[in-house]
Amino acid sequence: MTEKERFVQGVAQATAAMMEEFRFLGVPVDHPGLKDTPPRVGRAWWELLEGYRMDPKEILSRAFPGENYDQMIVLRQITFHSTCEHHLLPFSGVATVGYIPRGDAVVGLSKLARLVDAYSRRLQIQERMTIQIADALEENLNPLGLGVVVRATHDCMVCRGVKKPGAEMVTSVLRGAVIEDSAVRAEFMALSR
Repeated sequence: MTEKERFVQGVAQATAAMMEEFRFLGVPVDHPGLKDTPPRVGRAWWELLEGYRMDPKEILSRAFPGENYDQMIVLRQITFHSTCEHHLLPFSGVATVGYIPRGDAVVGLSKLARLVDAYSRRLQIQERMTIQIADALEENLNPLGLGVVVRATHDCMVCRGVKKPGAEMVTSVLRGAVIEDSAVRAEFMALSR
């Protein structure tokens, strides 16, 4: 089945499921404003969950000569949008991804942003997403050290439950030289702000 065929089939199934959900919740499915909502929702979910169709190993497979560079490389302010697996509500924020290459190869900066997309565009919890990004960097780049910091606001904290707008969750994973050497850790934390 081609990607386009999977998309069409997925949207059709999501449309049918959305109509059933509307009926169950008592939403008037014959309301004119809702006529095109179920397929729109299906298309939106297909896009929001595209991370399941992205391969982190493939994303990080293309490297460039490292020119013997063995210092910190940090990409900050990588915006992302994700969906909380507990309430199916959005959470969004920024990620900082950094690593210390071994000097033989570096990965393109866009690959670090795509790596964040690969994990954020799934049903997620922020803690797991942070670990998954770090694991992928470690497994595919074998860096001397790495750090991932994720800052996000969660709509499940804003519009329901405790209702605390402005509350920001911060998670981090530090490995190798970034956790073992206090000076390197301080450099990464300073660069990640």
